[in-house]
Amino acid sequence: MKLKELESHLQEVEGFEEPKILLEQYPTRPHIAACMIHTIASSFDDIENRSILDLGCGCGMLSIGCVMLGAGSVVGVDIDPDALDTCQQNLEDFEMDNVDLINASVEEAGLLFRNKFDVVVMNPPFGTKHNKGLDMKFLETALKLASRSVYSLHKTSTRDHVLKKAQSWGAKPQVVAELRYDLPATYKHHTKASVDINVDFIRFAVS
Repeated sequence: MKLKELESHLQEVEGFEEPKILLEQYPTRPHIAACMIHTIASSFDDIENRSILDLGCGCGMLSIGCVMLGAGSVVGVDIDPDALDTCQQNLEDFEMDNVDLINASVEEAGLLFRNKFDVVVMNPPFGTKHNKGLDMKFLETALKLASRSVYSLHKTSTRDHVLKKAQSWGAKPQVVAELRYDLPATYKHHTKASVDINVDFIRFAVS
């Protein structure tokens, strides 16, 4: 499937009905999700027939993209039952039946699974405001649950910290691309219609 076609399909995915600020719920934009998934598949062969964990899956944007490009199985984990309800509806709308959804926190996810997944994909909270360090908690958990690789988005401004931490945990990080994350005005404290944030799309090879 070509990138533009994938992005077009992902534009049909319903987002958060009432985003929760404490969970830093921002939708993964279809363009960014398509770029991520297409690159993971075409450059690294890490989608087709792979077992994939979508950690903090939200409404299922990345999970659905992975299924479209031939993932063997996908498990989506999220702490928010409302997001999982929307995700389930999205899966039904796309007539997908090889995605399992689990309501759990990132800490619980680290204890839930006995067998590792081939690949973990995620767009974690950026770890700002009330959630300082949560982005790294997601990454640490993801690295424990992946046997091949982890793909994640992180603020470019935190790149040095993220790469050093990942290396200290035994991973080999590679900044695949620097993207502009168009963040829509989701919450009342947002005064602009949207703001661009520079984010790194990083592949962490697990040894």
